[in-house]
Amino acid sequence: MPTILGQNQYGKAENRVVKITRDGDTHHIKDLNVSVALSGDMSDVHLTGSNANCLPTDTTKNTVYAFAKEYGIESAEQFGIHLARHFVTSQEPIHQARIRIEEYAWDRIATSDANSKFIGADEVNHSFVRKGQETRVTQITYDGEKWEVISGLKDLIVMNSTNSEFWGYVKDKYTTLQEAYDRILATQVSGRWRFNWSDDEQRMPNWEKSYEQVKKNMLEAFAETYSLSLQQTLYQMGSRIINSRSEIDEVRFSLPNKHHFLVDLEPFGLKNDNEVYYAADRPYGLIEATILRDGVEPQIPADMTNL
Repeated sequence: MPTILGQNQYGKAENRVVKITRDGDTHHIKDLNVSVALSGDMSDVHLTGSNANCLPTDTTKNTVYAFAKEYGIESAEQFGIHLARHFVTSQEPIHQARIRIEEYAWDRIATSDANSKFIGADEVNHSFVRKGQETRVTQITYDGEKWEVISGLKDLIVMNSTNSEFWGYVKDKYTTLQEAYDRILATQVSGRWRFNWSDDEQRMPNWEKSYEQVKKNMLEAFAETYSLSLQQTLYQMGSRIINSRSEIDEVRFSLPNKHHFLVDLEPFGLKNDNEVYYAADRPYGLIEATILRDGVEPQIPADMTNL
């Protein structure tokens, strides 16, 4: 039976680049993990082994590091846009570039005051500690005309110790879960949001400000929603972003319900008044949904595993 070649792409994955910007004695860090995927007129390399249209993946790696020097890293999104534009416009066989970036954040270490016997804090601006919270992510896709920018975060763990209930649900002969009128609500947020910026004629968003504001909106909605279900909280988080950020048209969340179960302390003659919990890591409920601006069609994949 004859076979045909379907969708294909290639590139260099997980290029780790750290850019130090030295502003006198004050240093700034951008720490990225950049993956490049290129597609276009690439049939021959699969069908005949001809590399005539194949830009080596080693070259894409080198480009990442060279661009960190040439352009700096203002934001993950801006850096990805520079790369995508370069690959599509500089190589005729390349019709589309997809750049995926993870960004790892660092906090400046606070040092002792200037009156101590050690180096004063006013003299040390080059020491950092890796943040233990979320990883920032972005995916930039460019086909020579249109842009698609989907940004987000993963591994952001949040918890409400009260103001959460879960009751009134469907029950059948297999249901053992007790209704809860005061419970812990915790989740590990994985979220993506799609910008409505799609061509060079539009005004480009302020990527850094947008990220910080989206995260702020998300956390405020989580904290301020009296939750009757994690689904309700998810919707409020997405709605807060859409209503607050005009540059974003679509948000998708994947929220595992990090269950906390009250421990039975009665065998020890103790009353557990919503104080001591067992934190279960699995199995867990997994709540996923997309929130859209009215009139907008969804484009973020339902399965965000590789996004």
